[in-house]
Order: sequence, then C-alpha cells, then structure tokens
Amino acid sequence: MMNNKLQLFNVFFLIVATIVATKLILKTLLIKSSKRLPPVVKGRIPLIGGVARFVANPVEMLKEEYESLGSVFTINAVYKNITFLLEPDVSAYFFKAGESELSQKEVYGFTVPIFGPGIVYDAEYSVRKEQFHFFEESFRIDKLRGFVDYMSQEVQDYFSKWGDNGEVDLKQEMENLIILIASRCFLGQEVRESLSEDIAALINEINVAMGPLTTMFPHLPTPPHWRRDKARKKLDDIFSNVISSRRLSPKSEDDMLQSLINSKYKDGRATTVTEVTGMLITALYGGQRSGSATATWTGAYLVHYKAIWFDAVEEQRRLMKKHGDAITYDAISDMHHLYRCIKEALRLHPPLAMLLRKSHKDFSVTTRKGDKYDIPKGHIIAASPVLSNRVPHIYTNPDSYDPERFCPGREEDRLAGPFSFVSFGGGKHTCLGETFAYLEIKTIWSYLIRNFEIELITPFPETEYNEIVWSPKGKVMVRYKRRKLVIE
Repeated sequence: MMNNKLQLFNVFFLIVATIVATKLILKTLLIKSSKRLPPVVKGRIPLIGGVARFVANPVEMLKEEYESLGSVFTINAVYKNITFLLEPDVSAYFFKAGESELSQKEVYGFTVPIFGPGIVYDAEYSVRKEQFHFFEESFRIDKLRGFVDYMSQEVQDYFSKWGDNGEVDLKQEMENLIILIASRCFLGQEVRESLSEDIAALINEINVAMGPLTTMFPHLPTPPHWRRDKARKKLDDIFSNVISSRRLSPKSEDDMLQSLINSKYKDGRATTVTEVTGMLITALYGGQRSGSATATWTGAYLVHYKAIWFDAVEEQRRLMKKHGDAITYDAISDMHHLYRCIKEALRLHPPLAMLLRKSHKDFSVTTRKGDKYDIPKGHIIAASPVLSNRVPHIYTNPDSYDPERFCPGREEDRLAGPFSFVSFGGGKHTCLGETFAYLEIKTIWSYLIRNFEIELITPFPETEYNEIVWSPKGKVMVRYKRRKLVIE
C-alpha cells in the first residue's frame, strides 16, 4: 500500500514538475521576443492562476483584475491561456474576426452531447453557417408576428390557473411557462398539447448536468452526465417520431419544426431527422434557460422598484387605450419602457458570463488608453458581457438598475460603439433569438402588469454562478393579487 502511494506521489510530482518546467521555458522564450504580452493574473494557488477566484465569484474577480490590469489580461489555467478582451476598443476584434482567426468549434465542444454530433458547433464552419441560416428563416419577422399570438394564448392560459391571490416561486413559474411557449412556437400545437411536460422534464435533466465541470470534461462518467445522455436519447426518440409524422402529413404548419424540415443545404440536400432533432434541441435548450432567467430577473427588478413598476403600469394603460386589451405584435412594439426594463436586466445579468473563441493567428489589440498588446496564436480568447456591460466610463453607476439609461438622448449603450452592450453577443455571432426573447418576455410581463399586483417577499435574489446560464439563486418568492387594470 505504501509503495502504491509513493508511486502515485512520484507520478503527480513528475506531472507538476513537467508543467512548471514547460511554463518556465515558454516564459523565457517569450521574454526574449519583442512581443508585448498581456499582463497575467496572479493566483494564490500555483498552476491555475486566477481560475479558482473566477469560479468562486466571476464578477468580483473580473472587476478586480480590470481595475488592476486594465481591459486586456490573461489567466493561466494549467494547460490553457485565457485572454480577456473587456472594453469595446479591444473586444471589437473578438466580434469582428473571421473563423480562420477566431473559431468557436474548439471551445464549445461541451455542447456536443446536448446538441448532437454535426450540429452547430460540431459542424464544419460552412455547414454551421447554413444551419444558422435555417434558424434565421424560423425567426423572420412574418413568423415572429404569428408567434406573438401563440405566446399571448400560452401566457393567458397559464396564469388563468393562478388563484385570486397567493404566493409562488417566480423563478419556477417562468421556467414552466417558457418551455410551454417554446414548445408551441417551435414544435407546434399538437406536440405542445401531448408532449410538452415530457420535453420539459427531459430538458431540465440536461440543464442539471450543465455546470462548470461539464464545460471542461463533458464526457466525464458522472451520474449527472449519465442522466443527461439518457434524457438526450429520449428526446431523440420523441422528435424522431414527431418529425416522421409531420413529414407524412399533408398539412404544413407555421412553426420552427416545419421550417427546419423544409430547409435544404446549398447542394440541394434536405435536412436529416438527426439534424432537425439536434437543431430543435439547440433552440429549446438555449431559449428555455436564457429566457426563463431573463424573465425572472426582469420581474424581480420590476416588483422590487415600485417607481419602475408604476411607470410600467402607466405604459400598459396608455397602450390599452391605443391598441385595446389584446396583446398583439403592434402593441408589444410600442412597449418602450418595458423594453428598457428587460434590456437593463440583461445588461446586469447577461445569460452567458463568457463568450469564447480559439485564436488561430497572432493578433494585436490597442486599448482605449493606447496600450498595445500582442496575443499569441493558441490562446483562448474571452469576451465577458457581465463586465463589458458594466464598464464605468460607458455606464453611469454601472452596478445600479436604471432602465432610463437607454432613453433617447441618453442611450449609454451607444456611447462607445456597437459593442458597448453585448448581452446577445455581437458582430458575426449575434444571437439569432434576440427579437424572439424580447417578444416573449414583453408578452409575459405586460399580461402580469395588466392583471396582477405583485410584491417580492424574499430578499432580492443573488446570482447562481455555478451554472452556465446565470439565473437567480434559490427561490424568488412573490405574493400576487389578481386585479384588472382600469383604463381611466
């Protein structure tokens, strides 16, 4: 037994010594070069630099290093160098670079067990572009107009089940409702009515498995990964049957499923059952997690700040006078205050804390202050919406919730160009579901504002950092009382 322990210690020591020696050699070579590398984050634990601090509290860590090192710095993570580009002057390269310069495939391999092989980030770039085009077709403005009717009906049906008064977990309610809306808009009425509960449970099983460890070791043999893979297989079976049935039907539906089934690649090849399944899961997974988190954050802020809630109520009164009681696409398009409330929640709580790329070429960036840094090929490049959205020279009181910062004449998100607000990414990789998300959350909260008084009865939620999508931590309990908004 003692010999085995000694051998394990020797192996561990050899690995550590090799890594340290490699880092020292590389450091020596780089010192001799004329390149000016970004400053490196110092960590208390050897080999992993600031990674431990980042995992514990990413916002605090990024703020500290931003204030200390500036808008460009590198974290050494054992065998990877992660370089952050945090202000619009330097993050512009991140959002504008082509696939041959910065690519997504290498850094988003953890999505393959969920989305499937050959889907989105696992596909060759030419195929991925075409798959994204298929999504674009599903989110065309004429389709979105029709989706609002579905959203409105789902919202009305869901909240009709609330009593005249009561207490609920807002976070859980939003998760439940968002998957119903997504099922209706993406999969159609028949699937929504017969399978939405099964699909919701399976998507949730996949969500539970998606933590920081999964991003580094997506195939690690752990119970959450086994449950994820089992859930993914069941979704495969469900969607395969749905797709086969839809293809045999003479009726053409107006939903994402039909759009993906009808899609063809440039070479004339039709999408396969496996591809349609993978793209549907991509849309459902991404939309459900980010949508429910943003809907919950938006609501938490609305009911926490009474003056903002009052303004939202008055806006709904004006719109009901103008458009009537129905929540339509035109009415939603006029909800400017509610739009700003959602956008400010997204600024403070973007669905993804980090956007990643792998660099395939050396490149240079120059900061706002004139400092030039050379970033070597092979680095992981990170943009961080959670910090970039709080840069103090762009946003006044950046940690405060202030929807009016987006008002005409103020528009702080435009002060430093198009990459001042990056909750939906930017440039070549802007989120295709952005408009859908705003429509969905406006529909939910405009209905709630018109039909309920709501108050927060638990402390304002903290952020759950131990998930890929940063949702509120724990329950968000609210007390509601049903009332019909009166038009004076």
